[in-house]
Amino acid sequence: MNEKLFVTPEYITAKEIKYVRAQLGLTQKEFAMLLNCSKVTVERWETSKDVITGPICLLIRMLEKYSNYALSLRVPKRETPIRLWYMHNQNVCTIIDVNEMKREIKITNYTDHLMFRAFGVEENPDFEMYEEFLESRCFPRTRDKMKLVLKDLDLPFYDPFMIIEKTEGRMAEDDFWIRIER
Repeated sequence: MNEKLFVTPEYITAKEIKYVRAQLGLTQKEFAMLLNCSKVTVERWETSKDVITGPICLLIRMLEKYSNYALSLRVPKRETPIRLWYMHNQNVCTIIDVNEMKREIKITNYTDHLMFRAFGVEENPDFEMYEEFLESRCFPRTRDKMKLVLKDLDLPFYDPFMIIEKTEGRMAEDDFWIRIER
């Protein structure tokens, strides 16, 4: 007989899945989005009379024990005209909500790794820090033959936000990038 290396459940039941979803206060659709599966899959699990096996067993145990972690992954309601998603590969590091007219920003960090956060250790950056951040994700203002680069991007002048709209803030030396929502 194979020796068991981990104390993980071999199966769970529909009742356990419903319980965890209720504890998190999520609809079936929201729960499916959290688990990165379809709503139909959640419906099937919750109506199953058979035991449920697979990776979902461990995930349900983790959500039972660390329900606050699942809630910390929620995307805040958007209340500003602009939202920037600062990404590392496909992982969200920081969401930056911007109101340019009021010169206000609000951030939500999704990583504890300070080097992956848009503003590092700073939890309440001001608008000037935001502008510096944008410029840090662009080629330098002093770049040789900058007008040719701007022409290639079809931009009339150097504006970090407009450059990021075109380039997604991608740099040759790293895997960070920015998705902009208007």
